[in-house]
Amino acid sequence: MANNYNNANKPPLNIAAIILGWILPGLGHISLGQKRRGFLIMGGVLFLVVCGVLIGGIDAVDHKNDGLWFIPQVWGGLIVVGIDVLNQALIAPLPVVEKVTRVGLSHANEIGTLFIAMAGLMNFVVLLDLIGAVKSEDLERRRTTQDRRAS
Repeated sequence: MANNYNNANKPPLNIAAIILGWILPGLGHISLGQKRRGFLIMGGVLFLVVCGVLIGGIDAVDHKNDGLWFIPQVWGGLIVVGIDVLNQALIAPLPVVEKVTRVGLSHANEIGTLFIAMAGLMNFVVLLDLIGAVKSEDLERRRTTQDRRAS
């Protein structure tokens, strides 16, 4: 059976955009000219990360004690890695007596961990979207402007 798949029709692999999108969620789309989409992604992912930290504390990201949770969380980018570094430097080495007064306890910590994991999973899906994305203008904004002018 003949293969009708042509390499000319193959979508480009945007490694740089994917890396930028992991470093700061939304930055990959912004680098491809999709500014509106990129800023919406950035706002959504960062909102979930910030809410997770506010609810659960910085110990909601902990690669040593919560390794399975860290797998989806790390897709949230360098901000999540930075939160983990802060946790390991400021909270983890404390004696238990001091640690109890500085960490999120019970369900609050679990909810914070979940929020940050959801942010990471959301950014993972966004990074998958970047695999075949092409460099273009922000089409949604241009179309809306043209529609307003036509009215």
